[in-house]
Amino acid sequence: MSDFNRNAAAYDRTAGRVTPAIDQGLRSYMLHIYNYMALGLAITGLAALGIYMLSITGDAASAAKVLRNGAEVPAAIRSGMFLTPLGYALFLSPLKWVVMLSPLALVFVISFGVERFRPATAQLLFWAFAALMGISLSSIFMVFTHTSITRVFFITAATFGALSLWGYTTQRDISGWGSFLFMGLIGVILGALVNLIWPNGMLQFVVSIVGVLVFAGLTAYDTQRLKNEYVYGQMEGDTRERSAIMGALSLYLNFINLFTLLLQLLGQREE
Repeated sequence: MSDFNRNAAAYDRTAGRVTPAIDQGLRSYMLHIYNYMALGLAITGLAALGIYMLSITGDAASAAKVLRNGAEVPAAIRSGMFLTPLGYALFLSPLKWVVMLSPLALVFVISFGVERFRPATAQLLFWAFAALMGISLSSIFMVFTHTSITRVFFITAATFGALSLWGYTTQRDISGWGSFLFMGLIGVILGALVNLIWPNGMLQFVVSIVGVLVFAGLTAYDTQRLKNEYVYGQMEGDTRERSAIMGALSLYLNFINLFTLLLQLLGQREE
């Protein structure tokens, strides 16, 4: 009998709970997703920190040079800190647009091509995406104090964990949140684009607040969605592995966006 028939028979629709018949399999599946997500976050963090360390220097002689008033001067971030040639290329040259947009491009590749990929290929693309995201996020170490980045990370982890646990354990059907959250996400994206073209402090604050609410909701919503997909879906072999990778990707994106938005609200900027 297929997983679909076995799982559907084991699901108590009246009580809205997973029976012990598939509870162990569901926990194993969700743990698999969280393991993928956690490893992706670790890759992102290591890539961000590594690129940051390679992009700055305290030695003006080894810093990238820029023209200012007709003379070459070291590319300074602030007093006593300069950009290396790599840092200049990644953050100030036109290459910065490639760094910013490449993770988005890879998300589309994974999302629309995952059914055609073998699980090993999908895994490799997910790790590559996590590394590219780390490179694009490495600039936060130049903008915010390291202490505040660490603090906001743990705040994000605690918030994400609580929301995901609620989405997993709640008996309330929150599938109806999907359309509302999608509209909110579109609004956040449009607001961020407008703020990128015409920077405005108040708009940035509103976008950050709304964005935190949207991604908080998506964390709970996606967790319940993934749980239900296992209960009602045919989760065998490659299908199960692809589903776990896509589930990890959706939760990873919720975490990263929640982190960056909270950092905008709570992070302490370098002087």
